[in-house]
Amino acid sequence: MHESVSPLNIYIVGSQCTGKTTLVNNLREYFTANPEAHAGKPPPVTITEVARSVLKEHSFTAADVVQPARCLELQRLILNAQAAAERRVSDRKDGWFISDRSGADPIAYALRYVGPELAQETLVRSAEWNELRERMKKSVVVVCKADAQAERWLHDDGVRLMPKDVGDWAAFHDLFCAFLREQGIPYYELSAGTAGHQERVEWVLSKMALHAVDFPNISGK
Repeated sequence: MHESVSPLNIYIVGSQCTGKTTLVNNLREYFTANPEAHAGKPPPVTITEVARSVLKEHSFTAADVVQPARCLELQRLILNAQAAAERRVSDRKDGWFISDRSGADPIAYALRYVGPELAQETLVRSAEWNELRERMKKSVVVVCKADAQAERWLHDDGVRLMPKDVGDWAAFHDLFCAFLREQGIPYYELSAGTAGHQERVEWVLSKMALHAVDFPNISGK
């Protein structure tokens, strides 16, 4: 049994096919079943992957991600949608959330497929990212690691952009972590070696307890 800690927002982020949504769902189930784990406050709201809603609403496809102009517009819309979703929860009394992805995700994709100059000008310097970054700094950020141990999870669902190979997948993970460090956002890396559903939930809970006392160092170790 974990000691009760003040609720902290939780972000589950990183490369595609690394078990993020499954972990978010398992965490939601845990907090719903264990109110003592969040100091008697309401259970967290789950912010589902806003990118999928944006893709559908604005008729984008995964192929658009590799087209710079379309990619930049898509990532801008995703960033704005993430900011709006977080505001809706944060404006509530005792509102806190578990987010499947974050504002850093669309920026990482823009850095990868559009380039640093336009990504900086359009997204990193935006008011939306400034708001989201400050909230992330005060939250528990878990980066699900893309590596050989997680390769078995790679699966094309017909919606998301798939990496060319494991090297491309791991390179995006490295880019993502580098961006978080650059922005001063502490994070923890969760390896696929921690594989069981309950084991991964317990791992996140341990980081919540640690984070409530002090931030991790900026390298995420």
